[in-house]
Amino acid sequence: MTTPMIRPALLGLMLALTAGPALAETAKIGFNAPLTGFAAADGNSARIGAELAVEQANADGGINGQQIELVVYDDQASPKSAVPIANKLIEKDQVVVGVSGSYSGATRAASGVFQAAGVPYIAAYAVHPDITRSGDYVFRTSFVGEVQGRAGAKLIGETLGKKRVVVITLKNDFGQSLAAGFKEKAADYGIEVVAEYEYGIKDRQFGAIVAKVKDDNPDAIYASGYFFTAAPLVSQLRSGGVTVPVIGQEGYDSQKFIEIAQDNAEGIIITTSLDRDSDAAPTRTFIEAFEGKAGFKADMVAASAHTATNVAIEAMRAAGTTDRAAIRDAIAGLTLEASTGTISFNELGEVQKNVQVQVVQDGDWHRHSVISDAELLAPPAE
Repeated sequence: MTTPMIRPALLGLMLALTAGPALAETAKIGFNAPLTGFAAADGNSARIGAELAVEQANADGGINGQQIELVVYDDQASPKSAVPIANKLIEKDQVVVGVSGSYSGATRAASGVFQAAGVPYIAAYAVHPDITRSGDYVFRTSFVGEVQGRAGAKLIGETLGKKRVVVITLKNDFGQSLAAGFKEKAADYGIEVVAEYEYGIKDRQFGAIVAKVKDDNPDAIYASGYFFTAAPLVSQLRSGGVTVPVIGQEGYDSQKFIEIAQDNAEGIIITTSLDRDSDAAPTRTFIEAFEGKAGFKADMVAASAHTATNVAIEAMRAAGTTDRAAIRDAIAGLTLEASTGTISFNELGEVQKNVQVQVVQDGDWHRHSVISDAELLAPPAE
């Protein structure tokens, strides 16, 4: 009996299949976040939120039976780091979708790389309006900065009834976009912007600003910042005798703000994406699971990264393929009940949802109110 001849091409294919990786490879989601440097605490929360989404999805069968792998890189919140990371995720790691758990500067830089490569990219919480304008492969699951700023104007002028306001602005993409939205709508709610003061992200001493605010004698203060700048700012305002309401935004949204500011955190009000007192199942499940995994309290950054990663996962499931164009189309048409609310996108890739207002009470964040004005909160469409 003679052995049948195997054609060289067929032999090569057989060897490739036996020597290569298993057919059931993982479906890869790329993830960039600041894991070291000044923003490491936020990056760590974002990473754990994204990991939780992947773990929950894998326990529920992954992507149509295929397990999901989260490929994580530290961008240090730096645009210079974000660009090579984006290239590495796309070219070396072959991710089919990317998620940013980072700040606006790094996210803006990476978004152009993902757009040029035709790989969907989802910004979890970066606020700068130009991010989604990178192109039709880029989406955002949180508020654009101007929208959250507008919500701040409604909160101060209408809900709180305060009319003479000092604006204190962090001089970066985050702070300036928030201030722009606030000032755009301030007059509509009877607000007079008495003065505006800027500070840098490395600043921790605010004596000069405190002295000016005391002289201004406002009814309220609209102050942008991250927890590591906002906590010393608020503490110095209070120790300097400024007792009027301070209204912040999602950058304050961390238990670390309360830990640093201590008693000075009491009564601080912010606009954000996470309602700790929500009875919605996706939010309650997320908060309990996150705190069990992380060992610390959930924050907006974690919830937003969890949401963005779940958008990627559900779109991959809906597409039924790892084809990046099909996943992009699935994201664009998706409606998802997530930990930060109902997610769907307009033609620019922006989300429209309610703004959650939280207040510090007895050392924890709690619900203050909800802003659900669809016209006010409408994101840009072009």
